[in-house]
Amino acid sequence: MDLSELRKAVEEVELVDGHAHNIVSLQSNLPFIHSFSEAHGDALASSQHSLSFKRNLRDLAELYGCELSLQGVEEHRKVSGLELSCSTCFKAARISAILMDDGLELDKMYDIEWHKSFIPLVGRILRIERVAEKILDQDLPDGSCWTLDSLTEAFLSNDTLTAAAEIYGLKSIAAYRSGLEINTNVTEKDAEEGLRQVLLSGKPIRIANKNLIDYIFLQSLEVAQSYDLPMQIHTGFRDKDLDMRLANPLHLRSIFEDKKYSKSRIVLLHASYPFSKEASYLASVYPQVYLDFGLAIPKLSVHGMISSLKDILELAPINKVMFSTDGYAFPESFYLGAKKSREVVFSVLRDSCLDGDLTVTEAVEASKDILARNSIHFYKINLANSNINSDNNLQLNVIDDDLETDVSFVRIIWVDNSGQHRCRAVPRKRFNDVVSKNGVGLAFAPMGMSSLIDGPAAGSGLGAVGETRLTPDLSTKRRIPWSKEDEMVLGDLNVKPCQAWEYCPREALRRVSKILKDEFDLVVNAGFENEFFLLKSMTREGKEEWIPFDSSPYCSASAFDAASPILREVASALHSIGIPVEQLHAESGKGQFELVLGHTIYTKAADNLVYTRETVRAIARKHGLLATFVPKVDKLLFFITAQIKVNILKCISLWQNGQNVFMASDGSSKYGISTLGKEFMAGVLYHLPSILPFLAPLPISYDRLQPNTWSGAYLFWGNENKEAPLRAASPPGTPGGLVSNFEVKSFDGSANPYLGLSAIIAAGIDGLRRHHSLPEPIDTDPNPNNLQRLPKSLSESLEALHKADFLEEFIGDNLLTAIKAIRKAEIDHYLENKDAYKQLIHRY
Repeated sequence: MDLSELRKAVEEVELVDGHAHNIVSLQSNLPFIHSFSEAHGDALASSQHSLSFKRNLRDLAELYGCELSLQGVEEHRKVSGLELSCSTCFKAARISAILMDDGLELDKMYDIEWHKSFIPLVGRILRIERVAEKILDQDLPDGSCWTLDSLTEAFLSNDTLTAAAEIYGLKSIAAYRSGLEINTNVTEKDAEEGLRQVLLSGKPIRIANKNLIDYIFLQSLEVAQSYDLPMQIHTGFRDKDLDMRLANPLHLRSIFEDKKYSKSRIVLLHASYPFSKEASYLASVYPQVYLDFGLAIPKLSVHGMISSLKDILELAPINKVMFSTDGYAFPESFYLGAKKSREVVFSVLRDSCLDGDLTVTEAVEASKDILARNSIHFYKINLANSNINSDNNLQLNVIDDDLETDVSFVRIIWVDNSGQHRCRAVPRKRFNDVVSKNGVGLAFAPMGMSSLIDGPAAGSGLGAVGETRLTPDLSTKRRIPWSKEDEMVLGDLNVKPCQAWEYCPREALRRVSKILKDEFDLVVNAGFENEFFLLKSMTREGKEEWIPFDSSPYCSASAFDAASPILREVASALHSIGIPVEQLHAESGKGQFELVLGHTIYTKAADNLVYTRETVRAIARKHGLLATFVPKVDKLLFFITAQIKVNILKCISLWQNGQNVFMASDGSSKYGISTLGKEFMAGVLYHLPSILPFLAPLPISYDRLQPNTWSGAYLFWGNENKEAPLRAASPPGTPGGLVSNFEVKSFDGSANPYLGLSAIIAAGIDGLRRHHSLPEPIDTDPNPNNLQRLPKSLSESLEALHKADFLEEFIGDNLLTAIKAIRKAEIDHYLENKDAYKQLIHRY
């Protein structure tokens, strides 16, 4: 029997590692011998005599070409350095994606972002018990004690847990805390008592109480179901504090048979060794049960590895069995897991062919399923840039006559300096082969264009000469929900790969945020509201007119009902690309709706805003409507409306080491805002007139900034004052008297979100540097006689920008010059063309 085809398939498939952990620094105190052995403490030395240790040591000495000894391998690692060792191991392993449980906190370990230098895709698996422990390690702001209700609320609203876009699954380690016999009927009373006992043990918190663990597990399983995320469960061997009797997956049958959890997707890790047969049975009986054989391979003997894989394949369907390395701490552990998995999978499938269970062709497909494709589908991994795709085939990159018979595109989207979204569409094959690394050429001119003229503004410094590279940021690549055969990705503007162009708005935001981080160790989080109009076309006297699709009042259920097919599709589409919607309602304008996005780190907040605008517009168009985010519509359309606003920057907050430090730590602050928060906010308030060209970039933007419209017409701040341009906010759940964030009402729907956030952060940094004082808040309707009016026109705000001298450092001279020139072009154009405003509904 010719098995060369099977051998070739097993060796060449790019692996998808469904479960692993972080790598540590060379200076970590974790012994390197852990790469070879699961032994702990005094047993570690004797583990050097185990079969797996001797085999793994030979494999590493061969990989590195060094002396066959533990000392020889360790010396080679030190001389080569960690980065070279990682490159060597991952290149040899041929792993295209890793899903990483970073809840195993190791000495001097690197974060997930660091690993992306070596692997095309690195995703996160969230360890639920560690999330709960981190919450309980914090003190409540009001000094009260944790209760089950407050823990549950914090747990379910935790940014990490609810950011489904950032994670590929949840994980529980209940097996070696209290066992897998989860009580599906655990009471809140029992869980409350369990919490009390855990808190009595002191900090750092370690949750080992069975009732509390069972309660957290069930809560998490419901979260996983709601986000359609899988739950990985540790089963079988590994940890020294594990009672093996309680790690048998048969204990989980009460979960599998509970109708409440019938839609869950559960992965039994580590082949459940030594309960591999039991795991195989469960996967064959329960549709929601899947198996992962990481750790069993490569930490068992060769016979043990082969026996374990054969056991789980006895009854379990092949499409339910998945590869992982369970690699951790050292890149060598990933290499060893990958190498031995290929060998063991080949051995087991070869025997299946010889026994007549599989044909060679079936075995080839099974190898691809087990080593990659099952995980791609199960964890919904997008690997369009690797050699594996989600269509269950290796991409051979062979197209007859160099033509693609099924053309699909990748849209590379950027936002220009006038706030308009633009894109280049590239066939997927060319994107994968060339563009993903090198980008596409883009003339300088588009970054100098104004809102209605597709030509560079005079004085922008941008013209017909010169070309930049529009380079895709692969971390933002998403399948397009309304055009599922295509994908979209956000683009950076580079001089050449990895070298930013000075006119790139996304780079401007990174640059100013780096200054904030380097000088003050602060990170900005932001959240956006999206207020938009749904318009329908009608013809009157031979002319096209646009009118509101509905005329229902503010927050009316009838308006929501009328738009619900569109709004539901928008929410579903956003969810599918990892953007959670917090709230939807009808706004005060006819045909106007508000969609609120979650609060997240600054870069992601801006990216999410761009994708949200794209989604709303596209789905409205699909339903025969026009969605527009233009700042003010009543002078653009053929209908009259009053007090319509489109403010979108919902909240800004400052974070340090995972804590919101905009909020005062206790009730002693006069305004409930920390000193850092007050100085940052004071800087934004002080510079607000001069940064308005970034936040309100069109002449029509100033028709919105009017008194008595809740848009902020005067220069002041207030506590929950809707007339204040800067409104301090205390959302539900914030401890009494404290402020968690502030809103910038001047930020409108035509602003480039990267430039707008850059200007706000720059102003805040200036406030921190100069220790600006926050004036007294105004918590009543503003009195025009006592307050400075914000600029009434783009001309006035541009004049204020010309007088400001603090932005050059943050924005850069050339980009700032271009922005000023574009704003001047806007002013001139609309003065000369009074009806040109009407086209803005199609631009924004």
